[in-house]
Amino acid sequence: MSSAIKTINPATGDVIDTYDLMTDEEVKTAIRACHDAFESWRLVSLDDRADRIRAIGQALRDSKEDFAQLMTREVGKLIGDSRQEIELCAAICDFTAAQGPKDLADEERDIPDGKGVITYAPLGVIYGMQPWNFPCYQVIRYAVANLMAGNGVLLKHASNCTGSGLFLQDLMARAGLPDDLFTVLVIDHDQSDRVIADDLVRGVTITGSDSAGRVVAQQAAKHLKKTVLELGSNDAYVVLDDADIDLAVETCVAGRLYNNGQTCVAAKRFVVTEANYDTFVDRFTKKMAAMEMVNPSEAESGLGPMARTDLRDDLAEQVRDSVAKGARVLCGGEVPDRKGAYYPATVLVDVAPGQPAYDDELFGPVASVIRAKDDEDAMRIANDSRYGLGGGIFSKDTARARELAARHFDTGMVCINKYNLAIPNMPFGGVKNSGYGREHGGFGMKEFVNAKSLYIA
Repeated sequence: MSSAIKTINPATGDVIDTYDLMTDEEVKTAIRACHDAFESWRLVSLDDRADRIRAIGQALRDSKEDFAQLMTREVGKLIGDSRQEIELCAAICDFTAAQGPKDLADEERDIPDGKGVITYAPLGVIYGMQPWNFPCYQVIRYAVANLMAGNGVLLKHASNCTGSGLFLQDLMARAGLPDDLFTVLVIDHDQSDRVIADDLVRGVTITGSDSAGRVVAQQAAKHLKKTVLELGSNDAYVVLDDADIDLAVETCVAGRLYNNGQTCVAAKRFVVTEANYDTFVDRFTKKMAAMEMVNPSEAESGLGPMARTDLRDDLAEQVRDSVAKGARVLCGGEVPDRKGAYYPATVLVDVAPGQPAYDDELFGPVASVIRAKDDEDAMRIANDSRYGLGGGIFSKDTARARELAARHFDTGMVCINKYNLAIPNMPFGGVKNSGYGREHGGFGMKEFVNAKSLYIA
């Protein structure tokens, strides 16, 4: 295995930078240093921790342009999306700083012959493995919650955005976070398994595919380490009989192509009732076909490249396999003859079980449109997936859509007549093969704490 990591601009194919992997001894030293920093940090008051979190948010805003440009170079995000990502991360810091001292404060309860106290004690060093599609957000989401809880944080970032991970490490130091409390490990997968096994690591979290989640969960289980898994999905957006079709089309195009189609909770499967199917497919396909491929460093809109050529090629193979098994391509569907990891906005119809377009996650700008007989059939198809991270319902009867979402949609997040990413004050996470555990909304701050009971006479 190579002893170095090269990051490559997916829009041009040019090498951005090269990073040496850490030695095993350097990794052990880094884990020990993070644990030592935690031993002091856990004694810092909640209000003082909140001040540091607030400062991280300000540092993100102060560094927005430099960080956004780096993310766009590393993973091909549209520059406007990169800037928005930094703003979201700063908002997460603001929410965490404001809410953390309240959510993590001691709670008192009446008990026989005394007083009961619940105190939220940090666990220790928490190890996170994060993907490339949101190089800042994926890290901030788990790191800030755990720092607020009093834990130390280790990060193994995706290799193709190593620079973004190291940028965050420097940024947190500039914001006044104690040395070594947030540490980036530039390591390979074998070394990562040894990090999970280290006695000083008390919890493990990963955002990634369901196959990667299984491997990490098994490794952590061997050592009785708690895990939080945010894994893949194949989110269904359901267009019911009474949907506003204009709204549904506009929203579904945006939901499928945001972040160049590489979002865990992107709209991916579009389940449309017969009453609306032909109209939806016609309008939706026209808008997808009109989407131009652009240079992400210059464009605020359009479709940028995928993050790596191998990921683009995997997506192209999923499309070919789906077509071989009966799907039809209405637009796109071919790797363009141009430099970079580009793939066009693609619409597939006649999508059915047994095809990757129905069964699996297509992590790129490919939409799977599925015909349903009626509203009941549409909800059945929406739930006919091994995943359950997000989804959506389009209906003019908002009360009925809310009832369907709350009682019948087997997923972690449902958008009604809109498309939404995760936001700071709402819980985020999945069910089934999309993982377990929750982040955001105050929930993430309590995933890796010891809810300790005190019984006082």
